[in-house]
Amino acid sequence: MKQPLSYVHPNAKVAKNVVIEPFTSIDGDVEIGEGTWIGSNVSIMEGARIGKNCNIYPGAVISANPQDLKYNNERTRAVIGNNVTIRECVTINKGTNDRKKTLIGDNCLIMAYSHIAHDCLVGDNCIFSNNTTLAGHVTVGNFVIISGLTAVHQFCSIGNHAFVTGGSLVRKDVPPYVKAAREPLSYVGINSVGLRRRGYESKKIREIQNIYRLLYQKNYNNTQACAIIEAEMEASDERDEILMFIKNSHRGIMKGYTKSN
Repeated sequence: MKQPLSYVHPNAKVAKNVVIEPFTSIDGDVEIGEGTWIGSNVSIMEGARIGKNCNIYPGAVISANPQDLKYNNERTRAVIGNNVTIRECVTINKGTNDRKKTLIGDNCLIMAYSHIAHDCLVGDNCIFSNNTTLAGHVTVGNFVIISGLTAVHQFCSIGNHAFVTGGSLVRKDVPPYVKAAREPLSYVGINSVGLRRRGYESKKIREIQNIYRLLYQKNYNNTQACAIIEAEMEASDERDEILMFIKNSHRGIMKGYTKSN
């Protein structure tokens, strides 16, 4: 249902039951799935692909050009999954030639005034609190919670089920299943509360804790700790995921917390 004071380009592909409130503008190379509601004063620009049953609140800007001087008007996209809620004044830029797209997975909640820059890849079931800022080329796993006023450096990665506390500056990669806090950002334990909420049993949670004790609390460097974990701990999906994340980290993982930092 399109309100008379909104503008929808005739080439836009909008499902019939999409609700578009007044003063919203939708460009031509746009696709919007069934059941989506788009509030007033929203701008959905060229290259946007928005899934089903999303809610986009007033003032949001989706698929604007990247804030990257290397961008040369190449044809790229901003892809939003299904059941995503995008609150007031969120900005999500389209990709560049690097990844060709910015991607938000299914069932995500992006709270007001957050910014997701070009070429970010965000998994499913993530929550970004108010004023979360992702610089370009950031990768975020599934079930990640980032608290308010957090800024993530370009090219950083945040692993599945991680929790980042409010007001953080994320300069290094945050491994899966952990809590990240303090300044500089440090490991302060695993996200046991989140894991229990998602059905992880106590035995599995203890296994993850033991992995991170070796990594962060036994005075090994990362290479030594990974070798011991791989040699001495029973193989599991979680163990292998953690090891792979560390081995593939380009910026290096965050440090463990000590009184000195």
